[in-house]
Amino acid sequence: MTAALAVSGRRRLTQGELDMMVEAHERLQSGRPGGKRLVMHFVDMSGLNLSARNLSDADFTGSLFDGARLIGTQFERATLFGCDLRTADLRKANLARADLRGACLRGANLTNANLRQADFRVGQISVPHPRKGLDSMRHEARSGDIDHAILAGASLDGAQLSEASAFATDFSDCSLRGANLTGANLKEANLSGAILEGADVGGANLEGANLEGAVLSGVEVGRARTSGANMTGCLTQPTHEALLRAPFLAQTAKGHHVWVATGGKGGQPGKLDGEDMRTLGDALKGMRLTALSAKGACMVGMDLTGAHLQGANLEGADLRGAVLKGADLRGARLAGANLTKADLRGAQVCALPLGPDRGSPANLARCRLRYAQAQAADFSDAVMDETDLGGADFTGALMLGVTLRGANVTTVVGLDLGVDI
Repeated sequence: MTAALAVSGRRRLTQGELDMMVEAHERLQSGRPGGKRLVMHFVDMSGLNLSARNLSDADFTGSLFDGARLIGTQFERATLFGCDLRTADLRKANLARADLRGACLRGANLTNANLRQADFRVGQISVPHPRKGLDSMRHEARSGDIDHAILAGASLDGAQLSEASAFATDFSDCSLRGANLTGANLKEANLSGAILEGADVGGANLEGANLEGAVLSGVEVGRARTSGANMTGCLTQPTHEALLRAPFLAQTAKGHHVWVATGGKGGQPGKLDGEDMRTLGDALKGMRLTALSAKGACMVGMDLTGAHLQGANLEGADLRGAVLKGADLRGARLAGANLTKADLRGAQVCALPLGPDRGSPANLARCRLRYAQAQAADFSDAVMDETDLGGADFTGALMLGVTLRGANVTTVVGLDLGVDI
C-alpha cells in the first residue's frame, strides 16, 4: 500500500481536536466522570504528539500515525489494526497485547518498548480508493511490516510475529521469549544479544542475520533458513552434562544456605564458578547465599527474587534477563557481569556494612546493564566505572556516592547525573 493510498479518505485531526478526545478517554481509564472510549477509524494523526498519554483499549483501526511522537504512550490492548505507524517515535511505549495485525511500523523507533503478546499477524486490510476515498474500498491481506524498525531492548515475549516482515530490523538486546516467528522475514536483522528462549522460528528467513551472542535455548534453528547468519557465541540449551549436574548444583546451593543460616555450624560454603545454573530455574528464590562464589556462571533468565547474595562473587556471570527483584546484593562483586534486561527493581546493590563507618561497596565495574529495570533500587556507593547503562531505567533509585567514570549513560532513564562521572 502506497503512502498516497494510506492518506486518501482519512479525516485530518489537529493537535487540539485530538487532545480533547484523548482527555475524555483518559477520564474513562481513570474512572473519572465524563469519560468516553476513544474509537477513531481511518483518521490521519501523522506528525501529532501523543507522548505519555494513556490510550489503553482505544481503537484506531486503519488510522495514520506516520511520524507521530508516541514516546512512553500507553497502548496496552489497543486496536491498531491496519494502522500506518511508519517512522513513528514509540520509544518506551507500552503496546502489550496490542492488535497490530497488518500494521506498518517500517522505520519506527520502538527502542525499549513493551510489545509482550502483541499481535503482528496477517490482517485483512480495507484500503480506501485513491479518488473515491472511503466510499469505495478494496480488501487485501497484509502481514505486519516492521522492516528497518528499531526494537533494541524491546520486550516481545509471547508476541505473534508469524509471517511478519522484519527485514534489516534492529532487535539487539531484546527479549523474544516464546515469540511466534514462524515464516517471518528476518533477513539481515540484528538479533545480537537477543533472548529468543523457546521462540518458534520454523520457516523463518534468518539469512544474513546477526545472532551473535543470542540466547537460543529451546529454539530449533534448523527449521529456519540461516545461510550467511552470524551465530558466533550463541547460547543454546543446557548440555546433557549440565542437566546431569543439576542435582549437585541444587545440593551445593542448599548446603550453602544452611551454612549461612546456622552461622557456619552446618552445611558448607558453596562454589559454583563457571557452572550452567539455568537448570535450577527458580530454586534459588529467597535463599541465603551470602558470600557464594559463582564467578563466570551462566544464570540467564533465572529467578533470584529476594535472594540473599551479600558479598557474593558473581564476576563475569551471565545474568541476562535474570530476575533479581528485591534481592540483597550489598557488597556483591559483579565486575564484568552481563545484566542486560535484568530485573533489579527494589534490589539492594549498595555497600555491605563491615563495622562502624566501614563498608564494602558493590562492584559493578565494566558490567552490562543495558535496558535493565532498576527502579527504586539502592546503588549507594556502588562502583560502576566503565559500566554500560544504555537504556536502563533508574527511576527512583538511590545513587548517592556512585561512581560512573567512563560509563555509558546514553538513553538512561531516571539517572541523577549529579553522581561522579
